[in-house]
Amino acid sequence: MITNHLLLFVVIIIILDSAVPLLTGVSQNDSAGIASSSNSDGKILRRTKRGWMWNTFVIMEEYTGSLDQYVGKLHSDKDRGDGSVKYVLSGEGAGMVFEINATSGDIHAKKRLDREAKAFYTLRAQAVNRFTGQPLEDWSNFTIKVHDINDNEPKFSKETFVATVPEMSDVGTMVIQVTASDADDEDYGNSAKLVYSILQGQPYFSVDPSNGIIRTALPNMIRENREKYQVVIQAKDMAGQMGGLSGTTVVNITLQDVNNSPPRFPHTAYHLSVPESAQVGSPVGRIKANDADVGRNAEMRYTITSGDGHDMFSVVTDGETQEAIITVKKPLDFEGKRLYQLKVDVTNAYLDPRFLHMGPFTDSATVRITVQDVDEPPVFTRNPYIIEVQEDTLAGSSIGMVTARDPDNSLLPFRSVCRYTIDRYTDLERLFNIDSINGTIYTLQSLDREMSKWHNISIAASEINNAGQITRVPVFIKVLDINDNAPEFAMFYETFVCENVKAGQLIQTISAVDTDEPLVGHKFAFSLHNPNFTLIDNEDNTARILTRRGGFNRREMSLYLLPVVISDNDYPIQSSTSTLTVRVCACDSDGNVRSCSTEALLLSAGLSTGALVAILLCIIILLMIVVLFAALRRQRKKEPLIISKEDVRDNVVSYNDEGGGEEDTQAFDIGTLRNPEVMDTNKLRRDIIPDMLFPFRRVSPIKDNTDVRDFINSRLQENDSDPTAPPYDSLATYAYEGNGSLAESLSSLESAATEGDQEFDYLSHWGPQFKKLADMYIAKDTGRET
Repeated sequence: MITNHLLLFVVIIIILDSAVPLLTGVSQNDSAGIASSSNSDGKILRRTKRGWMWNTFVIMEEYTGSLDQYVGKLHSDKDRGDGSVKYVLSGEGAGMVFEINATSGDIHAKKRLDREAKAFYTLRAQAVNRFTGQPLEDWSNFTIKVHDINDNEPKFSKETFVATVPEMSDVGTMVIQVTASDADDEDYGNSAKLVYSILQGQPYFSVDPSNGIIRTALPNMIRENREKYQVVIQAKDMAGQMGGLSGTTVVNITLQDVNNSPPRFPHTAYHLSVPESAQVGSPVGRIKANDADVGRNAEMRYTITSGDGHDMFSVVTDGETQEAIITVKKPLDFEGKRLYQLKVDVTNAYLDPRFLHMGPFTDSATVRITVQDVDEPPVFTRNPYIIEVQEDTLAGSSIGMVTARDPDNSLLPFRSVCRYTIDRYTDLERLFNIDSINGTIYTLQSLDREMSKWHNISIAASEINNAGQITRVPVFIKVLDINDNAPEFAMFYETFVCENVKAGQLIQTISAVDTDEPLVGHKFAFSLHNPNFTLIDNEDNTARILTRRGGFNRREMSLYLLPVVISDNDYPIQSSTSTLTVRVCACDSDGNVRSCSTEALLLSAGLSTGALVAILLCIIILLMIVVLFAALRRQRKKEPLIISKEDVRDNVVSYNDEGGGEEDTQAFDIGTLRNPEVMDTNKLRRDIIPDMLFPFRRVSPIKDNTDVRDFINSRLQENDSDPTAPPYDSLATYAYEGNGSLAESLSSLESAATEGDQEFDYLSHWGPQFKKLADMYIAKDTGRET
């Protein structure tokens, strides 16, 4: 059995069965040493002597000795001291942290241990035969526990804490709890037992030594006196005893505001001034009460409680500055009242019932407001003016008057302080004028209600001494109606009567309109005197037209003009004669109109409509034939230049006529071949008759264009756009070689008078292109010499 011997003492733990005596020094596997006893029943009880029951070694942390720290000793009962037993160690830290003497079983720690890093190590030990390697004992597990020492100071979770507490709080009000932790073993000794104390912050705050809760220690701490506090808390281990380690933290405590300070005006009376021209709603001035509280607790409300200016001024609170803004409530008049007095009260918007006993939370101040005089513009007695005038009022007649006064000098007469003018932008037709002294309005032209019922003009009044002070007022002039227009037909009537109509037949209902507007409404009377038609007044401003007889005939009379007299009932009575045109038409048996024109009547007596249409078509066809024949006669058949049906890719063109030779300059202008730049642009084609009076002008080739390809392309474009060219494809050739040709000009026109003066042997050196030409001229020259 493996046993351990500690450095200072040996702990032997023997687990015994009940009523069995303790035996030592025997291995668990040793069968010898068996004791027996019998119980009351005579049964023999046996037990086996059991060895040491060990499982824990203890080692101090942070060992500072120069040698390895001794942990303990392992020993087996089978170790006879002859060196045949070998001890083997495995598990956590075996070989690196802990090592064992294989012969003696002594265990040493090779490194300094830190309990806070690792509190215990679990290992296994076994005794084996050194020579055979066979195990002498089974593996035994044991633990090496690191014994704690006080080597860690307490630490708070934060270096700085922030807390708040309402001002005026009772003693013992909890502020915040701060706790620290100690990495030492809490189960061993007092190394991790902490005690809290306050190093700074007394006598305002205290701390609970067991749990770190900070509480208020003084009553009625006022934020207005001191708002912020810094408290230093210490946590010490070893239960606060001498030699313990400690840690500190800082707690910044702020007193929260409560509404314990009433608002107060710094002055009992204020004096403000405002010009009398200040508009309604404009500010007069600001006053402010002081409140030591902040935020919501400092919000105030101002009211006007009394004073003769209660109806003239109002007060509102500026939400940002908490100032009282006094504004104009009604228009001010320096001449009417120059001084006002107000009583303004202030109170907190939100009261705290706990502190009402510290009140009253209201205050008042007197505000005197002086109205300052300003140079005001004239003021009209009315705004606006409405004037009524008859439309038959003569030009130059007075129709009304406007009056303005100077509010700064109301003692002077109206007419001596103001000048009146009409804004001509509102009277472009210049229908009215005004007396600049007394404000009387005159008409410059006669008015017509039917043209315009209302005239809206603007009149300005300015001070005599200060023309810049101007006031305008609208004047609405209503033109009253008089009966000066006669009634007339309400619309144009297209009236007809059938030839087969009977007497008393209704042919038209007429009505009238009048541009006048009588007060009692329109009432028209109709009358007609005609032997063929009669009129019946319906007494509702309409009338019916009926026939007196039947048997109307278009051949005798196709139109009847009926003079209808229409009169109104206003004063003076106006009447007019309107003509109603009645046409006589042919109708069917149901009274539907078939025809009303006299032309149709004449045509019915002669040819029918079908015959007329046929004659017209024949005339049109004959005209078309004549025009076509004339067009064909004007055109001539033009023969194409190319007669041969063969392929023209060899640039061969044949003509029916034979030229007169090189000396014939009438058939073709040879100069064109010499120099295309001097060709006659107005020369016409000689093989056809020109169809245009002004033929197409050819464009001269571009100067200094010596390239033959550009020359040919230019000619091709000219031919394509030539309106005088034949309508069929044609082939045109040119003898222009271009400037700078090695062969110079091939034309014989510039050659010598006698061909014998020239030699053509050089043509044989120009290559195969000129071989045929060389053969012709060289052979010809040889024949001449022969």
